[in-house]
Amino acid sequence: MDRAQMIDRLSDPAGRWDVLVIGGGATGLGVAVDSAARGYRTALVERLDFGQGTSSRSTKLVHGGVRYLRQGNVFLVVEALRERATLLRLAPHLVSPLRFVVPSYSWWEGPYYGAGLKAYDLLAGRRGLEPSRWLSAREAAEALPTIRTEGLRGGVRYVDGLFDDARLLVALARTAAGLGATVVNYVRVDRLLKGEGGRVEGVAATDVEASRALTIRAKVVVNATGPFSDDLRREDDPGSRPIISPSRGSHVVLPRRFLPGDSALMIPRTPDGRVLFAIPWHDRVVLGTTDSPVDLVPIEPRPTAREVDFLLETAAGYLAEPPALGDVRSCFAGIRPLVRSGEGRNTARLSRDHHLEVSPSGLVTICGGKWTTYRKMAEVAVSRAAEVAGLPRLPCPTADLPIQGHREGTPADDPMAVYGSDAEAVVSLSRERPGLADRLHPALPIIGAEVAWAARREMARTVEDVLCRRTRAAFLDAEAAEEMAPAVASLLAAELGRDPSWEEEQVAGFRQAASAYRPDRA
Repeated sequence: MDRAQMIDRLSDPAGRWDVLVIGGGATGLGVAVDSAARGYRTALVERLDFGQGTSSRSTKLVHGGVRYLRQGNVFLVVEALRERATLLRLAPHLVSPLRFVVPSYSWWEGPYYGAGLKAYDLLAGRRGLEPSRWLSAREAAEALPTIRTEGLRGGVRYVDGLFDDARLLVALARTAAGLGATVVNYVRVDRLLKGEGGRVEGVAATDVEASRALTIRAKVVVNATGPFSDDLRREDDPGSRPIISPSRGSHVVLPRRFLPGDSALMIPRTPDGRVLFAIPWHDRVVLGTTDSPVDLVPIEPRPTAREVDFLLETAAGYLAEPPALGDVRSCFAGIRPLVRSGEGRNTARLSRDHHLEVSPSGLVTICGGKWTTYRKMAEVAVSRAAEVAGLPRLPCPTADLPIQGHREGTPADDPMAVYGSDAEAVVSLSRERPGLADRLHPALPIIGAEVAWAARREMARTVEDVLCRRTRAAFLDAEAAEEMAPAVASLLAAELGRDPSWEEEQVAGFRQAASAYRPDRA
């Protein structure tokens, strides 16, 4: 993806897009892929970097949602299980099966959770990955070598999906571009453009990098801005009622020694009504998540000290070695764009189903949902957007469309696995000049060629783009990422043609950003 070329296309005054998508997260990029795959002339703009908000800050699960069965949302579970199977097929380099163990310490827990997971199996049907089964205390301890064994009666094992959210976003952006879509980060929408009768006909925007004004005309505009959906809806219609009830989900990242086996731990009930996961991910352990309602949606959410303590204390009840604050390598939070249901504040009980609406002006808004169902959300949104725009009715092909990098059989412990079929090209790039094959930090298996690749092929524009979303350094080890920043700035400057002052600004900016990934010790 060449950003300069994309901007030139976007700013062509003679052009008019069929579909303009605002928002470069999972839903927006899913819409761009779907729209371009159907043959519509498609553009997408994102005011920051792709997935900088919610979509790079998930719990890393592609799943049906066991706890949604308890809420009675069977349709959502069935749809998500169907989409889980689709993602495993379309992006095997980024989505993989993972075994989970639910430990049992009371006589009733085994039968209770076992019955729930058998229902989960039945709903998955032929798309199931592996039948759930009861484990003895010995088998549960073997699967989770660091589990607290005092009082352990056994457990239940089931299988769900694990993925790398930000890397999947990058793959979706490249898939959309490969289908002819124009997708651009760091383009801010300033206002909607309306024509006769108040119909939305495009946007006035700004290329943030060049401080350049852009006028982008389109037959239909899709609002896929996640937690910020209501902001655009209010601009379209100041009297519109809010539909988003934002919730902060926080996570901490621990060393692998806290969960050294091949299975994840699922804690079935927490005080806030959620389940809690401890998940092996990129040789670390992700522990999450919380569900805290918020009134304001920050650009860069961060976990509170109370949330970090809650996660560590909850995990301590299940692990032989209780994790402490000093063990935390990184922490992160994302804002879920949950759809409102009445006036209650318990976001843990809100549905993860999606919401689609068309305003009287023709603005199409798609929000809510969950990562797992992004493709289905996009299918529904594009079909409706095509109707609004009067476009030819074309079938959705994305259920059988491989995602960029698609390759099966890549070893999970290979640091290049996330690049899939592009891995050889990244390795080849490492031979281009001295230093590109070198690790940037001993704590993480990231090499210089990955920075060059991110700039050339993945539209990385800043050190933060590289360390947070093209690689996952900041999510895996905030201290190591901060130490890598000068080397990344130097490599990125060489690729983008920046001067030493830019490098200094980037390093300083990343150090400030990295503070959000360090636990608040106040």
